[in-house]
This record gives sequence, C-alpha cells and structure tokens, in this order.
Amino acid sequence: MSVNPEAPNSNVLSNLFLAHPHSVDEGYFEHMRFAATFGFWLMLAACAAFIHAILPFACETTASKIIKRLHAKIANRGDQPN
Repeated sequence: MSVNPEAPNSNVLSNLFLAHPHSVDEGYFEHMRFAATFGFWLMLAACAAFIHAILPFACETTASKIIKRLHAKIANRGDQPN
C-alpha cells in the first residue's frame, strides 16, 4: 500500500482506497469484484485440497486446476486492453 504523505488530509482516505486499484488500472469497485472473485476461488481450492487430504481419491486435480487458472489471470492481467 502506498500513501502519499504530502497529500492533504482530505486525500488520505482517497489515497488509501484508490491508490492500489489505480496502480493496476482499475476502479475501486472493479478491483473489489476482481479481488472478491479471486478470494472465492482460492477458498474453493483450499476446500478441495482439504477434501483431497482426507479422501485421496476425491478432488485429485481440482485445487491445482483452480490455482493454474488464477495464476494465468494474474499473469496476463496487464496484457488486457481496456
């Protein structure tokens, strides 16, 4: 998180909430949606991994497939035209 210490106090909250989304070329709500969706899939992958830990025959590749798909989304994020 980067906050500009020279910004007026009225801009501190704006910097806190908008600096990072803007650094990845997104608006606040667009970034919220991306991060929440990403978090959902990470939780699903974690659940699949725990199920696989207990039942080795279940969810054999589910977690790794989700992680590979998420990695591709992050790796190609800056390559997408707006």
